[in-house]
Amino acid sequence: MALIGSQVQKSAGYARNEEHLQSLLVHLRTRREAVLEGGGKAAMEKHRKSGKMTARERIERLIDPGSMFLEIGLFAAWEMYEEYGGAPSAGTVLGIGRIHGREAVIVANDATVKAGAWFPMTCKKNLRAQEIAIENRLPIIYLVDSAGVFLPLQSEIFPDREHFGRIFRNNAVMSSLGVIQIAAIMGPCVAGGAYLPVMSDESMIVDGTGSVFLAGSHLVKAAIGEEIDNEHLGGAMVHCEISGVTDHRMANDAECLARIRSIIAKTGNRPRAGFDRGDPAPPRFDASEIYGLLPADRTKPYDTHEVLSRIIDGGDLDEYKAGYGKTIVTGYARIDGWAVGVVANQRAVVKTSGGEMQVGGVIYSDSADKAARFIMNCNQKLIPLVFFQDVTGFMVGSRAEKGGIIKDGAKMVNAVANSVVPKFTFIVGNSYGAGNYAMCGKAYDPRLIFSWPTAQIAVMGGKQASETLLAIKARQMEQGGQHLGPEAGKQLLSDIQRRYGRETDPYFAAARLWVDGIIDPAETRSVVSVGISMAAHNPEIPKFNPGVLQT
Repeated sequence: MALIGSQVQKSAGYARNEEHLQSLLVHLRTRREAVLEGGGKAAMEKHRKSGKMTARERIERLIDPGSMFLEIGLFAAWEMYEEYGGAPSAGTVLGIGRIHGREAVIVANDATVKAGAWFPMTCKKNLRAQEIAIENRLPIIYLVDSAGVFLPLQSEIFPDREHFGRIFRNNAVMSSLGVIQIAAIMGPCVAGGAYLPVMSDESMIVDGTGSVFLAGSHLVKAAIGEEIDNEHLGGAMVHCEISGVTDHRMANDAECLARIRSIIAKTGNRPRAGFDRGDPAPPRFDASEIYGLLPADRTKPYDTHEVLSRIIDGGDLDEYKAGYGKTIVTGYARIDGWAVGVVANQRAVVKTSGGEMQVGGVIYSDSADKAARFIMNCNQKLIPLVFFQDVTGFMVGSRAEKGGIIKDGAKMVNAVANSVVPKFTFIVGNSYGAGNYAMCGKAYDPRLIFSWPTAQIAVMGGKQASETLLAIKARQMEQGGQHLGPEAGKQLLSDIQRRYGRETDPYFAAARLWVDGIIDPAETRSVVSVGISMAAHNPEIPKFNPGVLQT
């Protein structure tokens, strides 16, 4: 393999870059800590006094001691639903954890947030959990403690295709696929939500705190005049000894979680996908040096090889077509021992064999063609793909159009769309326009997609977008007989840029689950390793058919 060297000089520019990214990481850690408080310290203490563990305490007790929990959607609903007091992490904790050495999807309602009520983003997050379980054939464990749908927003969560009912549909689909589902009723489980544990393979209920019913005691009295408390209506004794709805009656949270661990420990092993893994090795250079490599000014170029040498094992990269299509780097490598195919935008300005200079971060025809062929090769070799996005889009202009940029771009998009090996995406910097699609954005089914704090996602760059919107507004005013003066134009441009800046922020994307989360660049290797390990649980990889790529 070819070792990637390094030309990094820890200059004043490097120090400025490092300071900038470190400040973004401080911001990230501060926001993480705020979200981890759930509904607040007072709500947590009230929750514990009722004899319950918090959602995160339950997960910590469930997974193997000292093992990694890869959280998905930590920032879901960030700065959303503020008129209702907010919903940190959408009132649900979701992630991938190991139980007796086996990966599982774990979903836990956070009852400190609006009693675990379901907001629209809560539903989207739970559907994401089931999606991960289905495509990777992972066991899924539901730790249920929820008051049901958040009624003020019921119209945004109840009737549509990707709303609440889809969860129960997925329960049935997963059962037919043999995906293990275990539900623990550790608090209220109300109305339609009652179907989730009952449609799981095995369910347990905690005595005194768990309850499950289609209608609570107040609604029962209003509907049919019967007076009864929730415990006698749908508590542990009722459903374990009379109705038979649940399978295990547990004394407390700790006993319940221990029983889940015991069940998982006895589960048989199924065949796994044959992704190659060798002995893990650290990167050739320290991952923390990435902080000084990424320019604080996102318009400035940098050499992507330098970043990759701080992520892949030993800096070893078998680069594919190194001298061709230089604005995309493609090659075979290992990350934490796993064989991977790397597809990364090159942000350095590069020179072609014909002497032409190509702008970094732009996909040209030759780069798109190279990437499409490389993706096809990885599918033939059963090698998972890892995409590193820092892309401003495809090349534009008459020369690019005459050179067939649309045709070559379509080939790349086709290859990504039809790829059957697991794909993992990291948004390093810019993620604009069709470049987002070609580099395996959310619409192209990456098994996991995370952004770095330096990411921006939008249909085009902020400068271009704001100037375009300003020009449209000025033209509209002129057609109405008005004139946009210099001061008014300046103010309008500032307003547009402020709004556009907010909407391209990675936290805006993470809040809406366009990405699974925001991570420190130094955490990238761990995410890839967990991702491929979980993907290996599904051995059913169909034959790659590139479609029009063949023509």
